[in-house]
Amino acid sequence: MAEWVAVSRVDELLPGQWRVVDLDGTRIAVFNLQGEYFAIEDVCTHDGGILTGGTVEGEQIICPRHGARFSIKTGEALTAPAYEPTATFPVRVEAGIVQVKDERWD
Repeated sequence: MAEWVAVSRVDELLPGQWRVVDLDGTRIAVFNLQGEYFAIEDVCTHDGGILTGGTVEGEQIICPRHGARFSIKTGEALTAPAYEPTATFPVRVEAGIVQVKDERWD
């Protein structure tokens, strides 16, 4: 059973910011979009590189290598050269701490 992992205190993850955590070898990027938290796997499905080196525009992150765009809310690949979505993860706030977990293997 997957457990919740602390990412950051709420006051340390302000709107427009993100943090990356490692959950058993999987890099997960947790974003604060205007007070709502979303988590995606920090990987471009086009080439396997990290996404968080790229630019965030609204609800999208742009891959720093080839410009593929992904939805931060859904993980959907929005533009070529990526066609497959990146994984999403549940996020919650518990006692002022932003937490995430990977339920894929439960």
